[in-house]
Amino acid sequence: MATSWGAVFFMLVVSCVCSAVSHRNQQTWFEGIFLSSMCPINVSASTLYGIMFDAGSTGTRIHVYTFVQKMPGQLPILEGEVFDSVKPGLSAFVDQPKQGAETVQGLLEVAKDSIPQSHWKKTPVVLKATAGLRLLPEHKAQALLFEVKEIFRKSPFLVPEDSVSIMDGSDEGILAWVTVNFLTGQLHGHRQETVGTLDLGGASTQITFLPQNHVTFERGSFRLENFRTSMKLVNPVFYSYLGFGLKAARLATLGALETEGTDGHTFRSACLPRWLEAEWIFGGVKYQYGGNQEGEVGFEPCYAEVLRVVRGKLHQPEEVQRGSFYAFSYYYDRAVDTDMIDYEKGGILKVEDFERKAREVCDSLENFTSGSPFLCMDLSYITALLKDGFGFADSTVLQVRDRTPESHNSPLLWGLRRSKSLFSNQSS
Repeated sequence: MATSWGAVFFMLVVSCVCSAVSHRNQQTWFEGIFLSSMCPINVSASTLYGIMFDAGSTGTRIHVYTFVQKMPGQLPILEGEVFDSVKPGLSAFVDQPKQGAETVQGLLEVAKDSIPQSHWKKTPVVLKATAGLRLLPEHKAQALLFEVKEIFRKSPFLVPEDSVSIMDGSDEGILAWVTVNFLTGQLHGHRQETVGTLDLGGASTQITFLPQNHVTFERGSFRLENFRTSMKLVNPVFYSYLGFGLKAARLATLGALETEGTDGHTFRSACLPRWLEAEWIFGGVKYQYGGNQEGEVGFEPCYAEVLRVVRGKLHQPEEVQRGSFYAFSYYYDRAVDTDMIDYEKGGILKVEDFERKAREVCDSLENFTSGSPFLCMDLSYITALLKDGFGFADSTVLQVRDRTPESHNSPLLWGLRRSKSLFSNQSS
């Protein structure tokens, strides 16, 4: 749901050389996230490759990474990345799992073209699905994953034991945290000043930070039982909240989450233009929706609708008020869509900037032209999530950044090309 070599490096190599990363609780930090079976089989080789599939709610992306190891025993350096993607995501093929797997097969051809044939057999290939598949019934999600495993099994690449799986939402948030804090230099040496991360994807959202106050931990620990139930999670190192992403929040706002589309029923909202009549497919289900033909429209009634999705569902740790946070995915997308930040450079925004823009868009729905009819609802949800959900003040400053231009909607992996310009100066 920014740039540089990112999470895939950790997933492919860090379990082999964890000792190179200093942290106050190394034994539990990466536990359960990074599989030793995903480590390249010959870490002394000068050139290594890794293939990572990110199966998100909006599309499936392939990242083919090239690593160069200068000396045995040292962490490899990311030399380059090849990226490609297909839409829609696997979850759109909920009732056609073989067709969904065929989209992965097409992307595997990109890997074959990018990696020397002599390295195929020792190049690991991994697919991690995120909230798009977590939304599906278990048996349908597993049917999709089974077909993908069959595609991998027939490929010429190294297929680890747990090569295809659905990633836990808290792990997704922690991967983003690891990447940002590596890029900002917080994981080198013994520095304790870390930054938090805010990731807003299509089906899930995460806020992840390293707590300093014991009272934050004392709030308890919850495990995810039902994706459609908002929750928080505290593990021995991280505080990570998992809840509705932008598209799932749309359904929650419309009151459509538990209805499976309801044939013939149109869900209406004050967040949409009065004249709008449309249909939308998400998670393999078709929904009909439209504006309020009678009644109020605009920011105030829209905000009241989205507020029901977040109010009272989240713990609000006081220390987030004092922390530094990077925001990406749909935070970035909607800020770019409404000219709040630069597409190439990202930017610094206050929470109140999102509310100001939400008011501007929502109060001129009849005149506002946008590629998304949900723009008012999306901006209102972002505002409610930040203020009434996480408890940020209006004046809280956020670093709003992109992932790579090709993959800025990817909730799992970051690329290479623009890391220096984005993260070399935290105050920029």
